Amino acid sequence: MPDHVDTDPRRLRIVIAGAGIAGLAAALRLHRDGHEVLIAERAPARRTGGYLINLLGTGFDAAESLGLVPALRDRDQGIFTSVLVRADGSTKLTMPTALAEQSLGDRALTLFRGDLEEALHEAVAGTVEIRFGTVVTAVDHLEDAARVTLSDGTVHDADLLIGADGLHSGIRDLVFGPAEAFVRDLGHAVAAFPLDTAPEALPKQTAATFIDVGRTAAVFRPRTHAPSAFFTYRTATAADDAAGSPADALARHFGDLRGPVHEAMRHAARTDGAYSDSVSQVVMESWSRGNVALVGDSAWCVSLFAGHGAGLALAGADRLGRSLSAHPGRIGAALDAWEADLRDDVATRQRQARTGMARFAPPSSLHLGVQNLMIRALTAPVIGPAFLRLMSRAR
Repeated sequence: MPDHVDTDPRRLRIVIAGAGIAGLAAALRLHRDGHEVLIAERAPARRTGGYLINLLGTGFDAAESLGLVPALRDRDQGIFTSVLVRADGSTKLTMPTALAEQSLGDRALTLFRGDLEEALHEAVAGTVEIRFGTVVTAVDHLEDAARVTLSDGTVHDADLLIGADGLHSGIRDLVFGPAEAFVRDLGHAVAAFPLDTAPEALPKQTAATFIDVGRTAAVFRPRTHAPSAFFTYRTATAADDAAGSPADALARHFGDLRGPVHEAMRHAARTDGAYSDSVSQVVMESWSRGNVALVGDSAWCVSLFAGHGAGLALAGADRLGRSLSAHPGRIGAALDAWEADLRDDVATRQRQARTGMARFAPPSSLHLGVQNLMIRALTAPVIGPAFLRLMSRAR
């Protein structure tokens, strides 16, 4: 990023830390608006894989605004047949695909996280510089800029520095303070990874899910994509589990299972693409300070229990660009308006996530029993269709 003087207040020099969903989406929107953008990404190369996500509502709207929907349609995994299984792998019940179709609607996409990042990366390729293997090592506040020092030795006077570097944000640590002040551990761990072969008993376009007290495991087998597995469980040692071996942690918490889930668990020992972390939320009074703003999980991680993290990352990036365009030359006012516009959505999703923990990892046998009754009711001949009609009217 050259250190030149640009007299046009609408054209900003922007450094983004992080080439994940939030960072790439911000780069796409801001470059499209005419700004000069540089991305610094800690990883040595673009990440792939990840678990399945749904883009709907605010997330779908943002993807549409960013011009991503045609590329994402090509990567859409469609509706899965959802099978609930017992610990021995036998089928407990099968959820009707109509229920998922009514729940998601036509303005929805089911994607692997890596496919969304791939589409974003393709959208900015050749127009935005991405420096892989590079991090921000220092941030100095100037009167009207942030002086950003990168690990490659270069220094950039940026009109705006965006921290889009996730839950364990280095920008947040440098500018706002230590993670302990903002990160709220929800007492759960998560692991997700691709599978080199699909479990033999799992048909294509099917998801097998096991739910028990304090834990959930799921295996997904798409028609045209590599199968993948997802595990989450309640634990007091989530950070230690994430820092250690995912295979060892999963063996401790899911070693009693059989069937497709057990087959998937055994793959954790030999996969290089495993994602493993504690489940946390980020709670901050402000997402910006001076000419530095946080976007996505670094600012407001809602956790996987909310189910809208990717959508909020896209929406946050798109709305940031919109606010900067609406307040040319007034970055502080733009950031304030952007945050006010997004706060309610984030607060709602964080509340839903804290409630949703009981759905992913029921805290007791009573909670599990009530949840099983609700699921069975949805598959019942009378109640299920009635519920679908109510959902259709609500839409």
